[in-house]
Amino acid sequence: MTHEDDFIARLIGFSLTEKEAQCYFHLLKYGSKAPSPLAKSLNTYREDVHRTLNSLIEKGMVRPSLGSPTIYTAVTIEIALESALRKHESEMREMEMKKRELQEIAQQQRFSPSDEVGAFKILKTVKEIISTATPILQSTEQEFLWIAPKSALLSASIFGINDVVQELTKRGGTTRGITDITYDTIRLVQEVLDVGEKVHHFDGYRGMFYTVFDRKHCISAININIEHHKPDEPATMLYTDDPVYARYLVSTFELMWQQSIPAEERIQELLGQAPS
Repeated sequence: MTHEDDFIARLIGFSLTEKEAQCYFHLLKYGSKAPSPLAKSLNTYREDVHRTLNSLIEKGMVRPSLGSPTIYTAVTIEIALESALRKHESEMREMEMKKRELQEIAQQQRFSPSDEVGAFKILKTVKEIISTATPILQSTEQEFLWIAPKSALLSASIFGINDVVQELTKRGGTTRGITDITYDTIRLVQEVLDVGEKVHHFDGYRGMFYTVFDRKHCISAININIEHHKPDEPATMLYTDDPVYARYLVSTFELMWQQSIPAEERIQELLGQAPS
């Protein structure tokens, strides 16, 4: 591993995606740049670079100029890491707050004899997430819904989730998913399409990522940064079987499904723009 690879790997360990780490490193090493030359240097699309830069700005690691064209500058490594750490701590606090809110809802459900009391659990590693999701998916009878980033799609491929989904399809169940489809995710999206899933593209989606099984079991997260895809890699998510929360996630999914476009349409669009 080169010093550059080692540096980028350690940035990813601070909850950056691989693209964010590469972009920040490039600006830090080679200086400020506008989006177009930066996209050329990183061998990607300008639209993709814009999304990455906006994410780095939100994390306090990159600053845009006020003039036109906009020039982007990496902040010092000390400030960048402190900002990334604060961002991660903020997300953890938000997850804990959501956990408390869901527990309060569950307590209210105790007085309704028709509803079950919800269980809640924080999943802290890739292994815990996969070992929790797999048996639930194996017992799913009707519907599996998901909204996920590239990292989760890759984990589904590596750890056999797609094979379990294919079995659900054979049992007569349905699977629908939403993701932001870019050129480098076409293979992963095509893989889930091949096992019978219906997938839509939602451009630039940065909201909550989650799965819902038979409108009851839910696994959700504000952010999912899985880059190395090892069983013991940290990846915080919340599991619950609370039906109230499930209904909320399903209604959000259906709204987004109506606002998004079929994956096949998006893939054809990207293939028509593929770099020569």
